[in-house]
Amino acid sequence: MAEAQLCGLQDKFTCSLCVDTLTDPVSIPCGHSFCVKCLTDCWDQSQECSCPQCKENFTMRPVLRKNTLLNEVIKKLKKTATSPPSPLALSQNYASPGDVECDACTGKKFKAVKSCLSCMASYCQTHLQPHFEIAVWRHHKLVGPDGNLQEKLCAQHQKCLEIYCKTEETCICLMCGMTEHNHHEKVALEAEREEKKNQMIETMNEIDRRLEEREKKLKLMRRAMEQTKISVERELEENEKSFTDLIHCIEEEHRKLTERIREQERREMEKAEGVMKGLEKEIEELKRRNSELKELSETKDNIHFLQTFLSLCVLPADGDSLSFTATADFSSEELRKELSCLIKSLEKISQWEIRTWTPSGCEAQNFTLWPPEPQSREEFLRYFCPLTLDINTAHRRLCLTEGNKKVTREGSVTEYPDHPDRFDYWPQVLCREALTGTRCYWEVEWGGNSGRIGVTYKGLTRKGVGEECRLGCNDKSWSLFCSNSQYFAHHNDRQTVISTHCIPRIGVYLNWPAGTLSFYSVSHTMTLLYRFNTSFAELLYPGVGLGPDSSVMICHLSPFDH
Repeated sequence: MAEAQLCGLQDKFTCSLCVDTLTDPVSIPCGHSFCVKCLTDCWDQSQECSCPQCKENFTMRPVLRKNTLLNEVIKKLKKTATSPPSPLALSQNYASPGDVECDACTGKKFKAVKSCLSCMASYCQTHLQPHFEIAVWRHHKLVGPDGNLQEKLCAQHQKCLEIYCKTEETCICLMCGMTEHNHHEKVALEAEREEKKNQMIETMNEIDRRLEEREKKLKLMRRAMEQTKISVERELEENEKSFTDLIHCIEEEHRKLTERIREQERREMEKAEGVMKGLEKEIEELKRRNSELKELSETKDNIHFLQTFLSLCVLPADGDSLSFTATADFSSEELRKELSCLIKSLEKISQWEIRTWTPSGCEAQNFTLWPPEPQSREEFLRYFCPLTLDINTAHRRLCLTEGNKKVTREGSVTEYPDHPDRFDYWPQVLCREALTGTRCYWEVEWGGNSGRIGVTYKGLTRKGVGEECRLGCNDKSWSLFCSNSQYFAHHNDRQTVISTHCIPRIGVYLNWPAGTLSFYSVSHTMTLLYRFNTSFAELLYPGVGLGPDSSVMICHLSPFDH
């Protein structure tokens, strides 16, 4: 221990002139010590004698004598420094900024290696030794170096916090545990830490899970953004090309039409100019003849009059100029009608909506322009899709008639042959036609107690009583349930009530690329009942389900029905 303390004082035996350990130390009257050579050289270079450290002046140059005691101490210090360091000395380090300092060190402090919760102090390796050597200190609680020991004290009793109160979720001292926390649930700090550690592990696992999930989603979002940019650029290029071609076509047709009108104008003008020249010639001839006749009428010579009269009174025949009519109107009603239709088509295109959709089996979204939803029944009928019920899927209590366009639920059982696609519990039937990648519209009329109208993926389970078989009650199908009092929209076991007057004819509009499935009540107007917005990934099959004593008819329509 003494050697460690001596090592700690090494910086005290330094010459202020050479800033090194003293060599042959000498002391001067003011009490400061220096290397004999350093001090002699200093005084030899100056005309006055003064202490290099405190600047005290001496009238006479002091006689320099070696400080024997100091010299022995320095020799021992140097001997200790050159000898192999002990494990204790190796563990000693001066405290740096951020380290916990030893509370027992004086002067320059060593770094603490332990903190004592009983003493509420921190110790270096040297000052920690009594805790291992003195019996009364051996039971003190030692922890790692802690620079915030005051936080370990109870603010009320100034006692060490040793217990955890689970009731109030706080650390308390023994005195608190016997007073205001007497009837609370209390445990040792270690036990509560272990429990909290398990909770912390669960929280960290949840954080890891969420991080992985968010990072995966972020990756997908970045990929989607890249694909969106690519889709946007592709769409812009295609639209630019289409409109450029259209503009060139319009400009070319405008140029050709202008040339044809100008050519017609030139021909008409040439014809008119020829007629005008003939008219001018005839006018000149008529004026001349008129002048000659006037002159003849004034003559007194009867013989001359009679001889000349016959030749002058015979007029030239009328030319074609009197029957010619100049074309002054070049307008074209048909052309204006066609141009008006073109303008209306462009105006309709300007109302198209920008949507994104994901093709089946693809991750990335496509950026696409879609025409607006139809507004009138005539517009819906443009997308009419004829459907036929598939007898191989019909439940045995369902009867198909009218060319498999109508289905009725009956009490008796129909002897259909076994088929893997047939529903064996729910009274349902699907259509034969698969719909995908386009827009389709169809209408049904239902009657009786209730009916279910919808679409499904082919993978809808057919056997069993579970909701995975029922149209609209799973993630593979969407449906509208109709009764005499109200409607219900169903998908994936989620139900939405639709309060409105019930009408037996229902229109179904599927916009597969845009991911919408809409149900309308059809009367003198089209009224939207409900619209599903999703992203279809597979072929869709229309289907119906029937309640007791009910029927559903697939209506025969055409684009000209209105």
